[in-house]
Amino acid sequence: MFARALLAFLALPGVVAFLVPWLIRRGEPLRHAGGLVLLGLGGLALGWCVLDFYVMGKGTLAPWAPPRQLVESGLYRYSRNPMYVAVTLILLGWAMSYASLALLAYAGAVAAAFVCRVVWGEEPWLARTHGERWEAYRKRVPRWILFL
Repeated sequence: MFARALLAFLALPGVVAFLVPWLIRRGEPLRHAGGLVLLGLGGLALGWCVLDFYVMGKGTLAPWAPPRQLVESGLYRYSRNPMYVAVTLILLGWAMSYASLALLAYAGAVAAAFVCRVVWGEEPWLARTHGERWEAYRKRVPRWILFL
């Protein structure tokens, strides 16, 4: 299962959060401290979430090998979707570091895609798969952060 988890990480957030922004970027990064902080925080949060999916959920972040158990620990105590929040932070960090409107637009498009995926795909699947446990979790933990 570790090989599947690694492949899923490289294929999904690896491409979305690192490869595509690297290809979009132009010029030298300004090394703006705020952008680097967002990149670092997002990267740490993403790694933590992937680890929780693997260890606590007994699965991966990939749709073809999802966690078998509902993950409610770690950052999932504060957000139902911390992995998407983490990737969005990474993308905003890229945009800020390079002072790039193209990267900012990409971050916005990816965030909009995340909203659609979560609301229309993942949440209905979680409700069917985990039933009452999902409902209790959904009522207790915000979708994104704090009150959102």
